Amino acid sequence: MSYRLEDYDYDLPEHLVAQKPSPQRDRCALMVLHRITGMIEHRRFVDLPSYFRPGDVLVMNDTRVVPARLLGVKETGGRVELLVLDPHKPPEEGRAKGYRCLVKSSKPAKEGLRLLVEGHVTAQVVQRFENGQVLVSFDHDNLLEFLEAKGRVPLPPYIRRAGTEEREEDRTDYQTVYAQEPGAVAAPTAGLHFTEELLEALKTFGVELVCITLHVGFGTFAPVRTEDIRDHGMHSEVVHVSEEAAARIQTAKQQGRRVLAVGTTVVRTLEWTACRYGAVTPVSGSCDHYIYPGYSFRVVDGMITNFHLPKTSLLILVSAFAGREKILAAYKEAIRRQYRFFSYGDAMLIV
Repeated sequence: MSYRLEDYDYDLPEHLVAQKPSPQRDRCALMVLHRITGMIEHRRFVDLPSYFRPGDVLVMNDTRVVPARLLGVKETGGRVELLVLDPHKPPEEGRAKGYRCLVKSSKPAKEGLRLLVEGHVTAQVVQRFENGQVLVSFDHDNLLEFLEAKGRVPLPPYIRRAGTEEREEDRTDYQTVYAQEPGAVAAPTAGLHFTEELLEALKTFGVELVCITLHVGFGTFAPVRTEDIRDHGMHSEVVHVSEEAAARIQTAKQQGRRVLAVGTTVVRTLEWTACRYGAVTPVSGSCDHYIYPGYSFRVVDGMITNFHLPKTSLLILVSAFAGREKILAAYKEAIRRQYRFFSYGDAMLIV
C-alpha cells in the first residue's frame, strides 16, 4: 500500500482525452474490472445488465448541472469570465451579500469592480478571498433562474472549445438523463452513459434504482498537491439523502443484497453517512469524506466510474476500492486499447 502521490500518476496520450461524448450514450466502451482477481473484460456500456443480479440496488446521483459560467465585460471594456461556484445556495453574507465565484480576466478582479454579464445583469466584486475566489453581488432577484436562461455549461478545462464557443449539444450531453436537483457545476460523469432504455432494462431485470444528491463542485478537478496523499484536504460538497433512499439502501445491506454506486460522488456520500452514523442514514449537509487506500468500505459493493485524471482524489478513491496496482494495470490496458478518458470518455465497472 502506497501513500506517495507519485505512485498515483500515469502518462496519457493527449488524443485520448475525449472532447465529445459517444454518439450514443450507452454504446461507449465499458471496461469491466473484477477487483478480487484483477481480470479485465472489454464490453459496451449497453451490456451492463449482464453484470447485475435481481435484487441489486443501483444508486445514482440526481444532481443537475447548472450553466454557471458567465461571460461579461468590465466598465473599461475588458472581457471577464465568471464561474458561480455554489449556484444552489442563497447569497453568502460577506461585507455584502453575494455568491462565491472564480474570475478569469487579463488583470486580477479588484474589490469594487463592476461588470455587465451576458449583456443583461450588472454585477460587482464585493470581496476577495485568499484562495483566489471572490464574492460577487448580482443585480437579479433569482440568480439560478438567470443562469438557467443565460449561463453557459461549465465544462472542465481539458474539454476545449474555440474561444467563447459553446456547443449547443453540451447542454444535454453534459447532463445525466435522470438529473433533477439543480446545483452542480460539474457533472457526475459516470452517469452520462445511461439512457432511459438502459435504466428500464435494469428495472425489468429486477435491479432497484435509488437516487441521492451530491452537488458536484469545481474542486472535483483539483489535483492532490501533498507528497503524502493522507495530508490532502478534501473539498466539501452539499449532499442530501432522503428517508426513502436511506431505508432502501440500508434494507438491501441488511438482506445481503449488493449496493452498486454510479460514480465516485455516490461512493463518497454513502460511505460518509455510514462512517458518520454507523449506517446509511437520511441526511442533508456538507460532505468532505476523503477515501484513500486502507479505507474499509461499509456500503458499496461495486461501482461504475470513468477514467480519471492522474494524481487526483478520484483516482485515489478507485485505487482504494480495487487496489492501486490493479487500477494502474487497467488504465495501462485502456490506453493500449485506445479507450477515451475523463468526463466525456468511456466507462469502467468495478465488481
